Amino acid sequence: MNLDDWKSQIKRGTLELCVLRMISAAPQYGYELISRLEEYPILSAKESTIYPLLRRLMKEGFLTSFWRDIAEGLPPRKYYSVTPQGRAYLEAMSAEWENLVTAMAGIKGE
Repeated sequence: MNLDDWKSQIKRGTLELCVLRMISAAPQYGYELISRLEEYPILSAKESTIYPLLRRLMKEGFLTSFWRDIAEGLPPRKYYSVTPQGRAYLEAMSAEWENLVTAMAGIKGE
């Protein structure tokens, strides 16, 4: 495995957590998520990654969606928000993430 493959695996494993965290702060639409993730090159993702992830999270009951008009003459945007089940899932994922970060810090300090 080369470094790019390894980075891809890390990204796949953390993207779901990142998306849920961003949406839990405030409802967001798909392109907004993509733009925010682009601020962090290691996390940037294309539409072909984000929209299937959003659909899967909705199917699993972690997200819900609604349409919102943004301006006259422009089409409405589909916003996503975290469900109570999604918040519980996010809390569990965040706890596991913190465990991982703590373990990595311990290993690094050895």
